[in-house]
Amino acid sequence: MSVLTRSPAWLALQAHQKKIANRPLRALFDEDPQRFDKFSLQFRDLLLDYSKHPVEQATIHLLLALAKQQKLADWLSRMANGEKINFTENRAALHIALRANSPVFTDGVDVTQEVERVLQQIGHFVEKVHNGTHRGYSGQSITDVVNIGIGGSDLGPVMVTEALKPYHVPQLRVHFVSNIDGAHLAGTLQHLDPATTLFIIASKTFTTQETLTNAHSARKWFLANGGSESSIAAHFVAVSTNRDAVIQFGIDPANMFAFWDWVGGRYSLWSAIGLPIALAVGMEHFRSLLAGAQTMDHHFLTTPFEQNLPVMLGLISIWQINFFHVTSQAILPYDQSMHRFPAYLQQLEMESNGKRVNRNGETVDYSTGVVIWGESGTNGQHAFYQLLHQGTQKFTADFLAPCQCHHSLPEHHPILLANFLAQTEALMRGKTEQEVRTELLNQHLPADEVGRLLPHRVFPGNQATTSILFRKLDPATLGQLIALYEHKVFVQSVIWEINPFDQWGVELGKQLAGKILSELVSDQPPAQHDASTRGLINFYKTQR
Repeated sequence: MSVLTRSPAWLALQAHQKKIANRPLRALFDEDPQRFDKFSLQFRDLLLDYSKHPVEQATIHLLLALAKQQKLADWLSRMANGEKINFTENRAALHIALRANSPVFTDGVDVTQEVERVLQQIGHFVEKVHNGTHRGYSGQSITDVVNIGIGGSDLGPVMVTEALKPYHVPQLRVHFVSNIDGAHLAGTLQHLDPATTLFIIASKTFTTQETLTNAHSARKWFLANGGSESSIAAHFVAVSTNRDAVIQFGIDPANMFAFWDWVGGRYSLWSAIGLPIALAVGMEHFRSLLAGAQTMDHHFLTTPFEQNLPVMLGLISIWQINFFHVTSQAILPYDQSMHRFPAYLQQLEMESNGKRVNRNGETVDYSTGVVIWGESGTNGQHAFYQLLHQGTQKFTADFLAPCQCHHSLPEHHPILLANFLAQTEALMRGKTEQEVRTELLNQHLPADEVGRLLPHRVFPGNQATTSILFRKLDPATLGQLIALYEHKVFVQSVIWEINPFDQWGVELGKQLAGKILSELVSDQPPAQHDASTRGLINFYKTQR
């Protein structure tokens, strides 16, 4: 057993779980009419309700004791003070500096000054594109922007630009290409005019295989359809730190937007990686996104843990994952504009905390994360909610919804919210055998038909959910929500004693892919592989 699973706080939670596990959520609500007031928190216009989890006051006290034992407060300070807590890469993790309104230091340097310089560079460029000062080679204004990136250089910007569609500037369309599958790039370019298209190449090192392959293919398309070598500088910009490679590509170094090694990819949308967001919604709204995140940062770093939204969200997830052995979490936004939010959280949570060793390199004997998945409501209700209500899997779910909508169909929104509320209540309460029997008898069905249908109509219920309501999905609120989940992930990592800021697990596949690529394009037999991989390579060669 690890030190963590033998620790007093962990053992106390294990003992407590045995006492509360057999108390249905329905009973907890029936016993305490004030349950919502006790187990919900509000920050500005954002409400977090975790009362539909198997918790009582004793649970919260024990979870807070676990946080204290694991020195959560110290780790918050270490992160905020710019210590190199990403120790396997010897880097700080200072995404909070990207939206800070006061100095943030690492290695004795206030990094916010450089952050502000890049923000101003972004602002000037966005203004030139929007007002038509920055034009294409034919003298026409830019109408389309194509962001070429992958992972954190794609998922965050895609999610935010989709979520903030009501705030888009009307004269500009923003597209995203990430997949090395040529269909992604070809399908995007199919309807674009190179004379009015701007490409953003987002790669910190300017060596990422998928991104650079797509970038060079976009460059060839541009040159083959009217562009020239001399006009590349007007149509391609870079978000990178590799100045030499950017210049070699043909990009004007004045249009290279930098970011720093203390910015992890999945935490980078606040940096120059957010350039497509700023182009889509304008610099004022981009800064509002940053300001919203900053308010959540301040809340996270200064609020007592029992009233701290990211802390409680993280501790409740620990309670479910490690003591109720939940293995998956559904992210269910009841807002169509947030349809990419589950995919964004997949990377944020699974790449951050999907680790098998602790900070000391010791193999852990406890879960460090769950499978994150989801879909926007109400679409999911007609797809996978059957499993949630009557299946056999252990899961939790986060339901998110705005109280106000942007669209001009107001009669739709109460229906959407009614479904949101009904699903969380149904998952919690279920429907007992007696309730089903009464319902069927009231339909005057014969007794044998009641007996036949009865087991199929029972809902076990007792499924835990978290509800997050907010006034309206504006840039500031979206910033708060993203930062809320970023900090939740950090809370989990501190409890689990792991490093959430590296991602060595993605490297092995890259290494093997490089070796296999040369074999796929060669006429020589494949080198040493297992029988399956060798057989697949040979089949591909017969079919290519």
